[in-house]
Formats: sequence, C-alpha cells, structure tokens
Amino acid sequence: MRASKVYTSWFLAPAVIIYTVLFVVPVVLGLAYSMTNWNSMSDTVKFVGLKNFREIFSVGSPYLKNLSITLIFTVFTLIVKEGCGLGLAVLVNSGIRSKSALRAVFFLPQTLSPLIIGIVFISLLSPGGVVNAFLRLIGLDGLTKAWLVDPKFVLGATILVESWRMIGWNMVILLAGLQAIPLDYYEAAALDGASFRGQFLHITIPLLVPSLTITAVLNTIHGLKTFDLIFALTGGGPGHLTELLNVAVFHEFSMGRYGMATALGVVVFAITATIAVAIKNAMMRNVVEA
Repeated sequence: MRASKVYTSWFLAPAVIIYTVLFVVPVVLGLAYSMTNWNSMSDTVKFVGLKNFREIFSVGSPYLKNLSITLIFTVFTLIVKEGCGLGLAVLVNSGIRSKSALRAVFFLPQTLSPLIIGIVFISLLSPGGVVNAFLRLIGLDGLTKAWLVDPKFVLGATILVESWRMIGWNMVILLAGLQAIPLDYYEAAALDGASFRGQFLHITIPLLVPSLTITAVLNTIHGLKTFDLIFALTGGGPGHLTELLNVAVFHEFSMGRYGMATALGVVVFAITATIAVAIKNAMMRNVVEA
C-alpha cells in the first residue's frame, strides 16, 4: 500500500503542476485581464472592473447579436449533426453492402482542415459555383443564390457546411454505441411483434443515451467555439451576420482591444461550460443500462 501511494504521488504531483500551469493559470490571468482596459493605444493597463462585461451585455450591444448568432448556429448544427449522424450510424450498422467503405467515406470530411473546407465551399457556393450550376442544369434557375453573400441564406449555408464536416464524426461515436447494445433485446422484441420503429424508440434510443450525451456535449462545445471554418467562409460577414463570438474575439484583438477580446473569451468559456454541463446532467438522468 505504501509503495502504491508513493507511485501515485509521483504521478499525481506532476499532473497537478501541469494542469495548474496549462489551465488554471491561463484562466486566472484571462479573468484578470478581462477586467482591464488593456489595448494597443496605451502603454498602461488599468483595472476597470466589470466595465467590459457591462458593455458586452448592455442593451443594443453588438456582442449580444454575436451571442444570439452563436447560439442559433450551435443549436441548429447540433440538431443536424446529431440527427444525420444517428441516421448514418443506423445505416452502416445494418446489413448494407460496402458498409466499411461507407464508414470511411462519411468520416473523411472530419480529416480535412476547416480552412481547406472553407476555401472549397467558397468556390462551390459562389454565384458561379458548382451548386448554382447544378441547379441551372436541372432547370431550377429560380433557386440559385449567392449563398455566402445573401443575408437570408448565409447563416444557413455556414450551418450546413459545418454540419457536413462533423456528421461523420458523430456517426462513429453513435455507431460504437449501437454496436454495444446486445442483440438479445432486438430478438426478444421481434418475437413479441415489435416493429422496427418500436425497437428504435424503445430499445435503441434509451440504450444510446450515453453516446448521444457525449456527442451532444461535444457538438455544443464545438459549436460555441467555432472560428476557423466561419473565418474561412465569410470572415463573419456579410454585415456581421455570421460573426460568432470567437470571430468577434479575433476582430477585437485585431483592433488592439485586448481587454475586451479577453472578456469575450471569458464569456465564451463560461457559456460553453454552463451549457455543456446542463446538457450532460439533463441527458444522463435518462440513462438506461444494457
């Protein structure tokens, strides 16, 4: 016992130190700088208390619009990624042919850099791009749009691109959950005359809650922290209509408003942690063990 305690302390102490240096200290420093007027126009850094946060959450603040856009982006990407990922997981978990190849194809977008995906989709969704060319080819000229410029469609376009990138990742996590469900449950339900829909709703979904929880939490965190794909696709435009909070952080930092940029970063961190924990607690209440 004594030897095990010694070994544990030898491993635990460095882990605590590394965690403190790489996580706790940056968080504390970020919180401290978020309460200052730190900017590129002044050599002195003054403590301003909650001024930056009051500016962020004041009525009519552009940052509140950034927050609402971020929440809309997060919710809709979560729904699309989770729903389509589950559909693909069920598909490749069935007896369909070439399912191994399909898994690789569906997961492939996750291996690509978001910046590369953004550049590719700029050409695909441009007024003269492949999407509009295809619509014209099949006689749907009226549906052609400037997808990344038109205010009515730009946010939806970015949501679909982000969802396309992450659906395969969700599929892999949910597929692992599906394969962990004992087949005995389905065989017993089939003997009782349960339909595929009944089996899916009363066996698959309840037993898949842990996997759904993992993907929901991670999709939420990723949606709230998205930056690179949006920056590559639209840069936050047109007219700030796709300026998520992390894009706003970048813009504030670029303008030399380091204190405000840090405050926005703290807000992103706080909202992400709060929503992720709330989703996890809400979904884990309904866990059914196989």
